[in-house]
Amino acid sequence: MPVLRGKKPAVTAGSRIPKLTAAATENQEEGPQVKRSSSPPHGAPKKRTAFIDITNAIGLCLSDCRPDGDLGFRTAHKVQISIPGRKKETGKRQVKKTSSASVPAKNQANLKKSSSVSSEGTPAEKEKSDAEEEAQRDVEAPVEELVAATPPAVREVPAHLQKQVIPKEFDIDSEDTEDCYMCPEYAKDIFDYLKKREEKFVLCNYMPKQPTLNPEMRAILIDWLVEVQENFELYHETLYLAVKMMDHYLSKTPVHRELLQLVGSTTMLIASKFEERSPPCVDDFLYICDDAYKREELISMEASILQALSFDINIPIPYRFLRRYAKCVNAGMDTLTLARYYCEMSLMEMEMVSERGSLLASACLLMALVTKDLGGWSPILQFHSGYQTSDLAPVVQKLHAMLSAPPDDKLKSIRNKYSHKVFFEVATLPLVNIDVLEKALSPRDVTPP
Repeated sequence: MPVLRGKKPAVTAGSRIPKLTAAATENQEEGPQVKRSSSPPHGAPKKRTAFIDITNAIGLCLSDCRPDGDLGFRTAHKVQISIPGRKKETGKRQVKKTSSASVPAKNQANLKKSSSVSSEGTPAEKEKSDAEEEAQRDVEAPVEELVAATPPAVREVPAHLQKQVIPKEFDIDSEDTEDCYMCPEYAKDIFDYLKKREEKFVLCNYMPKQPTLNPEMRAILIDWLVEVQENFELYHETLYLAVKMMDHYLSKTPVHRELLQLVGSTTMLIASKFEERSPPCVDDFLYICDDAYKREELISMEASILQALSFDINIPIPYRFLRRYAKCVNAGMDTLTLARYYCEMSLMEMEMVSERGSLLASACLLMALVTKDLGGWSPILQFHSGYQTSDLAPVVQKLHAMLSAPPDDKLKSIRNKYSHKVFFEVATLPLVNIDVLEKALSPRDVTPP
């Protein structure tokens, strides 16, 4: 039963999550907006129409183009206004002479013809003709220069920004073109990036650095976190991320066994803030710890964990890779759930801490495919995961040995969880024989040349 946010749920016999102690370890707005007036205040300049500003700017830029075709814009513009009845100065005739040199032969003939006609007319008609000629030069000359200008070279897209070419037989994202949430255009790029990012978060067996902890205590804590994830109905991504952050923190900071539960609760709180739409509050986590810690201690531990991880908590987790790789072979929900069961069981194993998430997910999926008799590691899985069967063999063997070991009575949360009908009772399925696994892991026969 989910716990209400911020409130302590009713505690019934056997339903309350016990405190994880050493003894228990052995046994088990802004105010109203004022509407502005559309008219300007008294004495303020009136608003200008944007279209007029744009056209004026274009006209000024075109009229200031240099005659040699260079489209450099001047910093100042001199605008001349023709007033009827006033004779043009000598400068005008000089401009006329200079501009006529760039006008085509046809335009020169028209200009000579119009000049001869205007010389015979009245002064007013001559003034009007001169204005028309000047307007014609201002329009035609820049147009000719713009056409003559060479177009800029086309910019090539850098190699790292070019779209990755995926063979048609390996394309699993084209069917999601209508679903923007699936990001079909660059889904493979995302998982390739996550796979490269794993190298930054590679761990080793850090338990010798912890003077008061051991692998059994860590396994009990994770078993308890699985129970917390079920009670709060959190995403599986939240559980995996919490375990990853806990391992990275413990690899850098010695922790006393009495504070181990506080570390697990705090990493689950941080992961909830990162993954959940409606994460549990601090009081919820204090309650599930049976009020063994104070609010200030949990907040202080949160700051300590974030600082130890340099606030870089976007750690690649195997659960994301598992869902991606299962899509490559259109695995059914029962097959995916079986692989999830193997993957979740591996969280409690200290030996699996050093394995990369993508490799662990591939090994779990291969075991599920062989168990369901759905084939082995196909070429499409090799393409999207980047792993071959030779890469998966050591991890698959570790997983098989882990699942073949007698179950621990103190670590029952995951087995009980995946024994439910909601999870297709995959925990009750018999484990695949090791000989069948070895056959699936053996390289294919290659015909000699």
